[in-house]
Amino acid sequence: MRRISHDTYASVFSTVYLGLMVNVLLLVTCAPLVLLLLTTDPAQTWPLLLIALPLCAPALAGALTAFRAHGMGEGRVVRAFFAGWRRTLRKALVVGALASAVLAIVLVDVRAVSAASWAVVVVPLCGTVALLVVATAPVALTALVEAPGTPLRVLLSTAAVLAVRRWYLSLVSVLVLAGQAVLFTTSPALALGLTAAPALYLVWANARFSLRPVLPADSSVAAV
Repeated sequence: MRRISHDTYASVFSTVYLGLMVNVLLLVTCAPLVLLLLTTDPAQTWPLLLIALPLCAPALAGALTAFRAHGMGEGRVVRAFFAGWRRTLRKALVVGALASAVLAIVLVDVRAVSAASWAVVVVPLCGTVALLVVATAPVALTALVEAPGTPLRVLLSTAAVLAVRRWYLSLVSVLVLAGQAVLFTTSPALALGLTAAPALYLVWANARFSLRPVLPADSSVAAV
């Protein structure tokens, strides 16, 4: 029987360590949102959840930075995570705030017209806007990690265009995020302790592939 090489063991260990450590760091840096989800009824406290959501955007950018660094051979997950968190903090908060604001408007509109006869027109439209936001945000955060010096307007417009252009990748990412949300409702410990990092890694891989055509050599996202 052929023996498994030391390099294989090291690669498996570093990957497992990456996933577990990213889960822990996400849990710590997204503590306000996690506590609200665990201790309140989201159907009643969704405004508070949307307020806490932007605080998680820099944490997500930190996780994406850790994934990127791991792919380049960097084994210091904590250092990479917080380096990405600090480097993208301001713009990531803006991305998170914009996404939360749009989702808040969509939810308010849906609740306001749900009993009206023309809800059959407004509700699908609001759902489409919400899906676009959920699909665009990971691409925007990935672009921010890849090219933090890119102007925010270019970052967001490019992410929105590519999220629609590569709709099949966006659909997979949205389904993965939805599955993670469902798992959280049924088994929070499993979702937070085990599957969060793999799910986010898949979303990051899809977003990074979508961005490949507009990432030139100087790592500045080009306008589409």
